Amino acid sequence: MPVLKYFGLAEYPFSLTPNPALYFPWDEHKAILASVQFALQRGDGLLKVVGEVGTGKTMLCRLLLQEIVRTDNCAYLNAPIEDLKLLPMVVCREFGIVPADPNDPYTALTEFLLRQHAEGRHNILVVDEAQALGRSGLEIVRLLSNLETETKKLLQIVMFGQVELNKLLQHHSLRQVAQRINFSFETKPLTRELAIRYIEHRVDRSSIEQVHHDLFDRSALNLIASASRGIPRVINLLADKALLSAFGDDSRQVKRKHVLAAIADSDDIGLKRPGLLAWFAGLKPRWTATGAVGVVAAAGLAYLYALDPALSWF
Repeated sequence: MPVLKYFGLAEYPFSLTPNPALYFPWDEHKAILASVQFALQRGDGLLKVVGEVGTGKTMLCRLLLQEIVRTDNCAYLNAPIEDLKLLPMVVCREFGIVPADPNDPYTALTEFLLRQHAEGRHNILVVDEAQALGRSGLEIVRLLSNLETETKKLLQIVMFGQVELNKLLQHHSLRQVAQRINFSFETKPLTRELAIRYIEHRVDRSSIEQVHHDLFDRSALNLIASASRGIPRVINLLADKALLSAFGDDSRQVKRKHVLAAIADSDDIGLKRPGLLAWFAGLKPRWTATGAVGVVAAAGLAYLYALDPALSWF
């Protein structure tokens, strides 16, 4: 691709599809992944990982699946399910089970889990977008979590979901589900420093020689970190658009003006605009009526940028 060749890249660094090969292992994510793995090996029955949209839950889910399949049995469920009554049958299918009686998947599932338990294998169900199951689906998850021996859980369940999952679990009818959750974890946005390191990490991993690559200048990095609020998915979106803007501008490096173009093209996702940029945008409707306001505002902005072009406004 011309863009990749132009910037010395082997692949696009900021694809919105989670790519474990480009994973940026910051401490918070590593701690969540390690804790979930420990809890599963200990035999805990029900775990929950929640977070705002775009904070890396799906990436963690993919990484967890990669680890589980090395040693244990794993079933993966990506909610929603059109007919929740079929959820137990879907779980059977994911484990490779074909029930003798299609109307009784629980018996076949229990028999399979008991055999695997006798062989010392953990059986783990990973549910992504668990909030989409709704109250009825989460109640079925509770019934599945009931499959156990006198001392061990036969089926361990990890639920990944948006923050709406927490709200669902506060409902009185789901108190039994909430009480069975052994551990809860939450993914959060990156700090400014980590957001900058995240961008640089993905660029370095995507470069042809996988060495440090100053593709974004400092002012561009600061602006992306600020506007994105540290949300990895939004960082990817802005960085990718800024990269294309730099390519169209015949620039070998992504600069602040290219990020500003990316922000202007992304109004529909509720970005955090730099403070002065937002203020001036708010003045725009009045510029035609009161030209002096616009002239003074523009002059003030030009003066401040002249003082320090790399400033990132909040």
